[in-house]
Amino acid sequence: MDENKGVAYLEPGKVEVQGIEFPKLSLGDRKCEHGVILKIVASNICGSDQHMVRGRTTAPAGLILGHEITGEVIECGRDVEFIKNGDIVSVPFNIACGRCRNCKEGKTGICLNVNPARPGAAYGYVDMGGWVGGQARYAMVPYADFNLLKFPDRDQAMAKICDLTLLSDIFPTGYHGALTAGVGPGSTVYIAGAGPVGLASAASCHLLGAAVVIVGDMIDDRLEQARSFGCEVVDLKKDASLGDMIAEVLGDPEVDCAVDCVGFEAHGHGCEAGVERPATVLNQTMEITRAGGGVGIPGLYVTEDPGAKDDAAKMGNLSIRIGLGWAKSLHFTTGQCPVMRYHRQLMMAILHDKVKIAQAVNATVISLEDAPQGYQDFDQGAAKKFVLDPHGMIAS
Repeated sequence: MDENKGVAYLEPGKVEVQGIEFPKLSLGDRKCEHGVILKIVASNICGSDQHMVRGRTTAPAGLILGHEITGEVIECGRDVEFIKNGDIVSVPFNIACGRCRNCKEGKTGICLNVNPARPGAAYGYVDMGGWVGGQARYAMVPYADFNLLKFPDRDQAMAKICDLTLLSDIFPTGYHGALTAGVGPGSTVYIAGAGPVGLASAASCHLLGAAVVIVGDMIDDRLEQARSFGCEVVDLKKDASLGDMIAEVLGDPEVDCAVDCVGFEAHGHGCEAGVERPATVLNQTMEITRAGGGVGIPGLYVTEDPGAKDDAAKMGNLSIRIGLGWAKSLHFTTGQCPVMRYHRQLMMAILHDKVKIAQAVNATVISLEDAPQGYQDFDQGAAKKFVLDPHGMIAS
């Protein structure tokens, strides 16, 4: 049997590639006949992983990371009917049973049966059910017939694998943020954050027909990446109001829709650029979104943040100007993206060349062994989406 390895979180700022147990078709003491074993083709480093690695969650030492998984099926449980050995599949980061009330309503990000602690589960993530992560050589996926998206042609899939690997999380997540904010033909949109999710959301806005997409960030390379596929940008290091910078682009200080792709580690802008201000993005998006508009919030907010600067923020309590949002009749959409709501349609957009999502987020392939360096580079603001290639299948 081939050796398994995975990326383990050890302590704040440190991850390590370790030998780990080969996955089994089991859930604790019982067989998991509805699951499959995957040989990982690609598994990506996510900004959500960075929150854990920075020590900003209660993640335990030894947690095997990775919730963005694309793989080849090498073993199927007895009850798997429609997925076969040899299939190349995308794995939604949300684990869903397909049987509970929420799953049947399409709310797969808050499945009621896969996490005993609370609704919703994910691979390799703190408080999300204890599922082993997929930044590894092999992984187990439960409820395979329901969860997995099979690519229709193996050769075509491998030719576009750097795009298709983004279907497990950031492409649907960015799309979800844009769609729920109300982006449509002719929209003007502000995207907060030019990390991979922000860039994926900006590309999604173009796919949805937005007229102008403005991306804000403080890292020059990320702003340049946003410019590379047709976005306008605002440099948040400048000591000017966000509304004034948007007015320089649009002639108006407001947009129709805004998307928060930053989350709870947000910093102040301008002269406060180095100061953590976790409610900054939420409050600014309310200020610059027109009355009656919407704000999508795919950026992560947590119930516990041990690294926060004050006691309220440590419990997820932020000073949000909800009165402003109410007065402007804004709508807000939060929470995990229900990946299965979008991944098949977005796969078709990729396969038929309607979007170049890997190019938009600057997908960069590295080996599994180089994952620790990838985490360091990503933490320093690299304008890249790191894609792990555990078996050299992408490189070949």
